[in-house]
Amino acid sequence: MRAAFFDLDKTVIAKSSLIALGPELHARGLLQRRTLIRAGIAQLWFQRFGADEKRLERARESVLKITRGWDRDEMRRLVKETINEAIEPLIYAEALELIDFHLARGEEVYLVSSAPAEIVEPFAELLGMTGAISSQATIDEEGKFTGEMEFFALGENKALAVRELAERRGIDLSDSSAYSDSESDVPMLETVGHPYVVNPDRVLTKFAHDHQWPILTFNHPVTALSHSKSHTPFFVSAALVGLAALLGGARFQRR
Repeated sequence: MRAAFFDLDKTVIAKSSLIALGPELHARGLLQRRTLIRAGIAQLWFQRFGADEKRLERARESVLKITRGWDRDEMRRLVKETINEAIEPLIYAEALELIDFHLARGEEVYLVSSAPAEIVEPFAELLGMTGAISSQATIDEEGKFTGEMEFFALGENKALAVRELAERRGIDLSDSSAYSDSESDVPMLETVGHPYVVNPDRVLTKFAHDHQWPILTFNHPVTALSHSKSHTPFFVSAALVGLAALLGGARFQRR
């Protein structure tokens, strides 16, 4: 069995899912305005310069600090109530086409993100994907985030989770695909036989060229309704992927 693994932030959607939800989190008193501003600045930095291990650790600590005390059920309700307005319009049309392409080939398709399961799982369901791999926060007896993480789906941990899932599901990773924009996802990309780099940061761009990985450019945000109303046949996405693979490290942009 083959599968396809899609990173969420800036691969399937045009910005960080937590930042997209930021205004609503702020409105409900879960996020301070200055924290939202700092997160936006950090996103711009990562897009330009990538994220080394030190920055990734700081990002992890920041997320844990921010979410401490949040109520899990409230978070789930927030995502359910706002996903259409806050996140759905940010979905890349190119990502939707590729999801359809892999599903049409009978492959399993997974969303893989360092964001909490409370965000990632509803989004995977919205897109009709097979399932999701996400970070798992520790929850106390009152159903609140403790500020600790049972599993943080970032860097090597993403690759580990993909391999464990493949073993359970009988997935042939050598014939599977993965898509991501971030240097931190190199371990996941190296796990599959067909890695694709999407809107990469500077470091990942160089890495992709050095390893002759195809580079895709996604730049058409749409709504999830396009998932069922797309007029682009799935074989167009097959051509996109095939051409990018043929060109190796060359940049390929859908027009």
